[in-house]
Amino acid sequence: MRKVVLYTLVSLDGDAENPSRYFTPDDRLEGPPEFDRAMEEDLVRIIGTQDTVLLGRRMYDEWSRFWPTADPEIPFTGFINQVKKYVLTSRLLSRSWNNAEPVGGPVADVIRHLKAQPGGDIGVHGSIELAQSLLAGGWVDELRLVVGPAFGFSGRKLWPATGDVRRLDLVSAAATPSGSVLLHYRGSSAGERLR
Repeated sequence: MRKVVLYTLVSLDGDAENPSRYFTPDDRLEGPPEFDRAMEEDLVRIIGTQDTVLLGRRMYDEWSRFWPTADPEIPFTGFINQVKKYVLTSRLLSRSWNNAEPVGGPVADVIRHLKAQPGGDIGVHGSIELAQSLLAGGWVDELRLVVGPAFGFSGRKLWPATGDVRRLDLVSAAATPSGSVLLHYRGSSAGERLR
């Protein structure tokens, strides 16, 4: 069965709003974050198993302006421009992007439908509100975090304070040359989604 894999870039204090701020030394606010070789290799392994991506509407609007003309040398560029993208929205898409399709309805129904189809992993990249909804609903099978070596940001957090305690099993953890940490988690028991 297909897995939903949430890949997110966060700061040490859980900020997920603008990764460029905690992965670049100059606090640049635009463009993709700067990855070291270990971070790039990790991302290439993760997207290599994915043939579908879920995006929230806000991320779609932002990324559909940026990625189609982005540097083709960035590993994510070719992937995100070619992969099948489902945008969870109740409105028509305002701009065209290769292989993008709007889908409406409850998130749980969309996930059930996609997981029942043949194919590779279903990726979730960025899309903070969608990621929060999937985590809250228990629809994430694997959580892949890249934690940047910075804190003190006031942006949206991946985990808002809700009082829900979640336990996860650590699959792997690795430091990168730039001081980031790559974390891979699954649910707290075999086959259990993150909930």
